[in-house]
Amino acid sequence: MIRTTHALQAAALAGAVALVLTACASGSDDDAEAGSTGSGSGSGEPLKIGTLLPQTGTLAYLGPPEVAGVDLAVQEINEAGGVLGSDIEVVHADSSDADHGEVATQSVTDLLSQDVQVIIGAASSSVTFNVIDDITGAEVVQISPANTATGLSGYSDYYFRTAPPDTVQGAALGNLITGDGKANIGILVFNDDYGTSLRDVVKSTVEEAGATVVYGNPGEEFDPAASSFATDVTALMATSPDAVVILAFEQTKQIIPELVAAGVDPSTIYMVDGNTADYSADFEAGTLEGAQGTIPGAFPSDDFQARLKEVDPNLTDYAYGPESYDATILAALAAVKGGGTDGPTIQANMAAVSGADGGEECSTFADCVDLIEGGDDIHYVGQAGIGPFNEDNDPSSAFIGVYQYGADNKNVWVKAVEGSVG
Repeated sequence: MIRTTHALQAAALAGAVALVLTACASGSDDDAEAGSTGSGSGSGEPLKIGTLLPQTGTLAYLGPPEVAGVDLAVQEINEAGGVLGSDIEVVHADSSDADHGEVATQSVTDLLSQDVQVIIGAASSSVTFNVIDDITGAEVVQISPANTATGLSGYSDYYFRTAPPDTVQGAALGNLITGDGKANIGILVFNDDYGTSLRDVVKSTVEEAGATVVYGNPGEEFDPAASSFATDVTALMATSPDAVVILAFEQTKQIIPELVAAGVDPSTIYMVDGNTADYSADFEAGTLEGAQGTIPGAFPSDDFQARLKEVDPNLTDYAYGPESYDATILAALAAVKGGGTDGPTIQANMAAVSGADGGEECSTFADCVDLIEGGDDIHYVGQAGIGPFNEDNDPSSAFIGVYQYGADNKNVWVKAVEGSVG
């Protein structure tokens, strides 16, 4: 997924399908100020980046590629001379999940006490909602590589994300389902900001295409902390869906066997980034054969995967690794462009280095710094394939990967669809 030029981007995304998805989010005049360029009068302290990524909890499987993405970027930045002549320091902290909110709260307190200027994370939108005011209120830049909740668009001038909002993934999933000819859609959705936000977009998308959501409408969510989902599956099956969407995290491991026992054809099951994972060690062969899922971000190239594995040889999943890498590079470039490592300077230059003001394309930290030092505006073209930040600090465009399960219950990338965020 290296994107040094548009030609290489196209090669890395061979087979990608262009999809017209609009997801216009409102912005305020204050938000637009986030794209202004700093004066170069910021702090001269070395850049210290904190991470707030899942080491425990239901999203722990996302932690390794995200941490590896940050560590790889830090390594490459420091090898290129660091930021403003000093090496970056990185401090890793656990975000856990929304059911263990105290973990992220304590981690943020610890990170702020260590005077980090940027925090990469959280992965969970619900976790971010719990801590975003503490982070941005301290004028620390928060960049999530995985948050998708629509309620975070334009939330704060100091909040950015390198993953697209649910309006893009939800529309892509909805179009995938109706494109497969499904007309009666059942949705098993947990009562969580992430789940309900995605459900709302999927629902509106399939209904616009003439399909019907027969189960999983508002008021039909399940409790994320429930110990059994048999009742929910029974209620779903009573509506005779021809497609089942599962919007959940770790609960998916309990839901899938219930669906299979109820006679659901696995090829009619659809999942999202929160649960499109490797289930080869969890289910009998063939359990998920034909099921599909979506994960924001284009599939990483072999080269980028190899670079991530040099950082963490045990990686088996790469979800949000590119987005974490890009978040780190963008923060460092914003500090270089603004001439300071303090939060306000980085915030003021994030949009500019992402290409919001145009500029010459560059794909590595070193090449981008050379252009900045030469007085040029830049457009960092990163690994995740996102467009420049818009006025809500969301990517202006992004790719959504479509994955399909084989008989071994492993998800394999099939294609990517591109969506725009208005």
